[in-house]
Amino acid sequence: MSEIISLFSEKGFSVEEMVALTGAHTIGFSHCKEFADRIFNYSKTSEVDPTLNPVYAQGLRKLCENYTKSPEMSAFNDVFTPGKFDNMYFKNLQRGLGLLMSDQAMMTDNNTRPFVDLFAANQTAFFDAFARSIEKLSVYKVKGGKYGEVRRKCDQFNIVQT
Repeated sequence: MSEIISLFSEKGFSVEEMVALTGAHTIGFSHCKEFADRIFNYSKTSEVDPTLNPVYAQGLRKLCENYTKSPEMSAFNDVFTPGKFDNMYFKNLQRGLGLLMSDQAMMTDNNTRPFVDLFAANQTAFFDAFARSIEKLSVYKVKGGKYGEVRRKCDQFNIVQT
């Protein structure tokens, strides 16, 4: 977590802003390969990451059992309200339902946990912090002219037709 905090800090973001931005994980999904190391052969002493809720971990293992044969297999980041932008993601972290290791680690870090707890308890506080943080992010090192473009799809470069 200290590494992630440092990366955000180098870009001028506070711990609160980092936690708030991570709340975007309340919508969307992650491919099984991104978290498989948490649910299969985690360590010599535990098959599953012990910070995961055991029932949740077993469900993920079942869902992802063939992920190496089917790389498109995925799970929602927020198992309860995957299509709704809300603070359930933070409540999930408190219950051991954080899909990604970096997300769940926010519960064990003394710098991030107070913000996880605040956002879990107070959706308005999360919305306010997220709005400020995403606005700050939206203008961070914006490239213009021939050095940048507004993408039509955020995960793909625009295709230039000639």
